[in-house]
Amino acid sequence: MSMQQTLPLPGIAPERTGGYRTDHLLVADMVRPGSRVLDVGCGDGELLQLLESRGIDGRGIELSREGVNGCVAKGLAVVQGDADTDLVNYPDDAFDYVILSQTLQATRQPKVVLENLLRIGQRAIVSFPNFGFWRMRLQLLIGGHMPRTENLPASWYDTSNIHFCTIKDFVQLCEEINVKMERAVALDLYGRPVPLNLPWWVWNMFGEQGVFLLSRGGQGK
Repeated sequence: MSMQQTLPLPGIAPERTGGYRTDHLLVADMVRPGSRVLDVGCGDGELLQLLESRGIDGRGIELSREGVNGCVAKGLAVVQGDADTDLVNYPDDAFDYVILSQTLQATRQPKVVLENLLRIGQRAIVSFPNFGFWRMRLQLLIGGHMPRTENLPASWYDTSNIHFCTIKDFVQLCEEINVKMERAVALDLYGRPVPLNLPWWVWNMFGEQGVFLLSRGGQGK
């Protein structure tokens, strides 16, 4: 198993740069200016605002009414919807990119959702917390309880996250459904890209989250 790696964004500081989350900056860097984009699970619209500031035509879908209201108040084109049930209503090739940022683990059918992303968009960008991260493993090994981190603060009984996965799991899913990984980046605890010259299993251990640019058909190099 292998993962295609490309150069990280230059000059990105830990956690936030210019008021934006570093994973959002990385996602935005993967989108070509002028593209049509659908942000699935867009939350408070921070990523959509960043995309629009770069000349990208962004639309959003968000499950929570509070999130939708907040986005609309910011002047963003966002509708209420569920990734598990509503993506089937979008036509093929409706967007250049479909983004699923920190939402995959909260879907009921991640495989189906991923397939729909790449049906609706010519490319998909997916980011998610890596459950193989060393701090997660340590909490399970030493503490004997379900892990909690700054990015995943909820207890096991009240979290919306129902399908945790590791970077390794996600790569295997992409291979299973014949998805090409055009770009893959693992970000460490401080939002910095894990060095490119390290093997993929190191990403699985030290990457707190993964960010993938995907397209249809074929294996990544």
